[in-house]
Amino acid sequence: MKVTRAVEPLLPLCQRLLPGRLAGLSVALLKATALEIAILAGHLLLYPSGVFQERRAPAAPLPSRDGPAQLPTEAKPPVVLLHGFIDNRSVFVLLRRSLLQHGHRQLESLNYSPLTCDIRAAAELLGRHIEEICERTGSERVDVVGHSLGGLIARYYVQRLGGDRHVRTLVTLGTPHSGTRVVPLADAHPIVRQMRPGSDVLTELARPAPGCRTHFVSFWSDLDHLMDPLETACIDHPDLMAQNVQVSGIGHLALPVHPAVATGIRQALDAPRTGAAAAAEAGGLTVA
Repeated sequence: MKVTRAVEPLLPLCQRLLPGRLAGLSVALLKATALEIAILAGHLLLYPSGVFQERRAPAAPLPSRDGPAQLPTEAKPPVVLLHGFIDNRSVFVLLRRSLLQHGHRQLESLNYSPLTCDIRAAAELLGRHIEEICERTGSERVDVVGHSLGGLIARYYVQRLGGDRHVRTLVTLGTPHSGTRVVPLADAHPIVRQMRPGSDVLTELARPAPGCRTHFVSFWSDLDHLMDPLETACIDHPDLMAQNVQVSGIGHLALPVHPAVATGIRQALDAPRTGAAAAAEAGGLTVA
């Protein structure tokens, strides 16, 4: 990748100083860190553009009964994009473009306030947003893509608030499904405490969810610095239809940005079970 060329002069030094697999891991980590820094810089520039809620697109007009007969086509359901902690919808600029280019015409983002202190309250807001989308577009169900905390909010809506009747597929990117232990000082924020292992919210999500109709696809990275342990970004629940897709070579911020991950997301949305299973059988995604 072009963004990692700046670190290439350091790679021979790493390979000389560190043996075998450790050197390989360090080189991959160095590349992933350089990419994370580049993405962070770009995202800080885009952040102001996503502060306000996006304007709602009007529903597509229904074809006239007096018009020429057309062959029926299977419309893709609307896709709702939900950002992570202290972020906004601008994080999905590249993913939106990729989805639009591949036939997903109805894309909507929800900004929840950075002052939000409860995952449950954010999930209720998401539910009202999705119901409004379904009413406006005439679609019975939507797909949701959630990055980090956004995936946890969407999962709570699906499992605990009856959202499985409205959400067909939920794709999560670097979401701490079992809780993460990073940055202990951040526990001062109540929503961070809800993302810790053993929190009340995560305990609720571990409860039985018989008959849940939503299909889950969880993308997790082996170099995600915000997931501790890394496998916390996997969904492990006996009642959920879930596929976990490992992404190798990038960090947390790159998950909603990298084109290879965007391809995996499109596969999950267009053919949920087949696409996700194919990615899993291939050993996940290697993007470095």
